[in-house]
Parts: sequence; C-alpha cells; structure tokens
Amino acid sequence: MKRLLLASLMGSAIALGTQAMASDADMKSLEQAARQEGEVNSVGMPDSWANWKDTWADLNRLYGLKHMDTDMSSAQEIAKFAAEKDNATADIGDVGAAFGPIAVQQGVTQAYKPSTWAQIPDWAKDADGHWMLAYTGSIAFIVNKQLVKESPKSWADLKQGKYKVAIGDVSAAAQAVNGVLAAAIANGGDEKNIQPGLDFFAEIAKQGRLSLSNPTIQTLEKGEVEVGIVWDFNGLSYRDQIDPSRFDVLIPSDGSVISGYTTIINKYAKHPNAAKLAREYILSDAGQINLAKGNARPIRAEHLTLPADVQAKLLPNEQYAKVQPIKDAKAWEATSKALPQLWQEHVIIEME
Repeated sequence: MKRLLLASLMGSAIALGTQAMASDADMKSLEQAARQEGEVNSVGMPDSWANWKDTWADLNRLYGLKHMDTDMSSAQEIAKFAAEKDNATADIGDVGAAFGPIAVQQGVTQAYKPSTWAQIPDWAKDADGHWMLAYTGSIAFIVNKQLVKESPKSWADLKQGKYKVAIGDVSAAAQAVNGVLAAAIANGGDEKNIQPGLDFFAEIAKQGRLSLSNPTIQTLEKGEVEVGIVWDFNGLSYRDQIDPSRFDVLIPSDGSVISGYTTIINKYAKHPNAAKLAREYILSDAGQINLAKGNARPIRAEHLTLPADVQAKLLPNEQYAKVQPIKDAKAWEATSKALPQLWQEHVIIEME
C-alpha cells in the first residue's frame, strides 16, 4: 500500500521549496506550469488506499491532470526513484513516516512546502519541505462486541480482560511492531526502552490470552479475533466494511503511538510542477477531506471542519490526547530491528 511517484523537470519548475507560504501569484504560476505538463504519475497511491481516487479525480477535473499509479512498498518507491533518474516514470510517491528521511538521505527528493505548511505539526514534517505527513495512523483496539462483553478502553483494561488479544506478526508487520511500542509508551517506556511493552505482552501470553491470529478483515469477519491491535484507519475501515454495529474501534486512553504517511516528490520527476500541485491539493481542505473519506485521519484534522458524514468515519479528536510521535527515530530504528528476537525471547516463550 504505497504512494505517489514524482517526476522531475527543471526548466519551468516553480521554485517554492523554501517558502512557508505560497502567494496567490505563485499558486497561479504553479497551476499554469502543472497544466502545461498535463499529467502526474504516482507510486504507492492506488485508488483504494486512503481514498486517493477522489483526489486524482479532482486533479483531473480542476487542472486537467491525467494520472496513473503503480502500487508498491515504501522501500520500492525510493529504489525506483534512484534507479530511474535518467528517465523517471514516477513524479510523486506516498511512503511510511520512517521512509521520508531515508528518501532525503538517498538524495531522490525535491522540496515543496504547501500553503498550509504552518498547520502541519513540526514533528510531522521535514524542515526544508522534502516530506510532511498528509495523514496519520495511531495504534487502536478493534473489539468484536459479539465476543467481548465490555470493550477495553485502555491497556490496563486489556491486561485484566478474559478475551484473546491479536497483535499479528511482530517479526514482519509495522502495525504489530508499533503495537508493542504503544503498549510500552502506556507503561512508562519509549522507543529506546521497549521492555515495558514486552513485559505487557508476556503477561498476556502467560494468561494464555495471546492470539497468533493476524487482525485482518478476513479474520475479523470470520470471528477469529476478539480484540485486535491495529492502526486506527485499518480498524475503522474493517469495521465499516464488515458491520459497523459489530465492532468498537478506539484509541487506548493510557497511551498510544502516532505515525503516518508522507508524499515524496521525485527529484528527477518529468512533471515536477504537477507533483507539487498534487501535494498542494492533498494538504488543502478538500484534499484532507478526501483522505478522511478513506478513514485516514488528516494531519490537519484540528484545523478542519469536516462534513458530518465524513467526521463519523473518524474517531473523536479527544481520543488522541495521549498519543505521541516517535521522538528518536534512530533509537526506534535500532529497537525495531531487535524487536523480533526480543519478542521470541520474552513473549512467545511464555505461550503454552
């Protein structure tokens, strides 16, 4: 599930990368240059993910931009930008938060700060405008109300319950790894100290309550998951697709972790202005509402007035009071690499 591709073309490229706010004249120049390019090609931004289809349709309707996406992982997107620098086929991509800095380090991005730059939290953007989260994911619980009488509201509740808890594959899935981090945060740990999260799940395992099922739409629909630990946008999407009355989705009240996805514009893009205009639109009110329609929480959520039917697709803002971003990316990179082995040694060993 990945993101847009960007292409680069010097010539008429609009140099707005270092500006915090674009003027009306700048915006008209950018729009004109994008119209002349006529298309924007993305990677990792398929129609079905985060409702990208509405944004592509809007860009075509408003600015005459044709669009094509090739779906791929974050790592594949960055590799593609680097490999195709002499003949780029992608202009813009959408990658997980951890991959934004990696793309910059590898020198495959170009900067552009949208006019809504000031409303994007500092933790969620690159100071120079190479990347900025467009939408977030926070670790949440999804609860099958047919199987669980009283939904847990916190990690503390989860520890005292009688139901099985499904977190998925900690050796492979970013969602599962961040689930362990969220439990650690709620119990006094952080990205440098994952032990409280391991201790939490070791206790769940000792109680015989750790499920090895992966909390997916298929396992949830079949009733194989009682409580699943998932990204909020996944939980909300699963709930809506299966049966909204059957599931609770909530952010644990005693702490969670927030991350997200960022666009990256290809340094070598053939349609750089179309890519910049796409980013501008994605971070606009209309583009943010499009993401919300796909159950993705917009990065500018606190600055938006969402239509009632769209707001109903998201969790209330107050549920996010105790979520926190990763504060030390290098420490978390090291911890997450070590986590699969630690999970085996501290948690799986406790399963009967």
